[in-house]
Amino acid sequence: MHVKPDPSPSKPFWETKTLEQMSPEEWEALCDGCGLCCLVRFEDEDTGEVVPTKVHCKLFDPKTCACSNYAEREQHVPDCIKLTPGNVAQLGWMPLSCAYRRLAEGRGLADWHPLVSGDPETVHAAGVSIRGQTISELELDEPEDALAHEAPEWMAERGTGRGRRR
Repeated sequence: MHVKPDPSPSKPFWETKTLEQMSPEEWEALCDGCGLCCLVRFEDEDTGEVVPTKVHCKLFDPKTCACSNYAEREQHVPDCIKLTPGNVAQLGWMPLSCAYRRLAEGRGLADWHPLVSGDPETVHAAGVSIRGQTISELELDEPEDALAHEAPEWMAERGTGRGRRR
């Protein structure tokens, strides 16, 4: 009698599906909770360069590193950009460390990503998140005052993970 070997464990969804093939639940699970997409950003009209600031959206909770009203965010912040499989590749301002961007570019998830590590705190421990490092836009007198808090270094790859494929 010939026994077939057990099939290898199935790969996680982010390694077997394109962004477009993911369910809404899988798509949402990709968010690593870094908060970098919730920053006020400015675009240089001449160069097109986008510079983030250390100023977060009024709905961002800097302690939890999450939106305080995610379900209704577009009603309260009309210029909030909803990330979708169709637009993520065109959003050049997305941080290099962002899971959506990493997967769109074929780089896989970083070792610190909660889906890889199994721990939502690894994104903070790896120095990727902005938890506790920002101020609210509500603290500014004028929206343009955010320019005094530029953080161009936050456009660089954050965290030490190189991405892991199983």
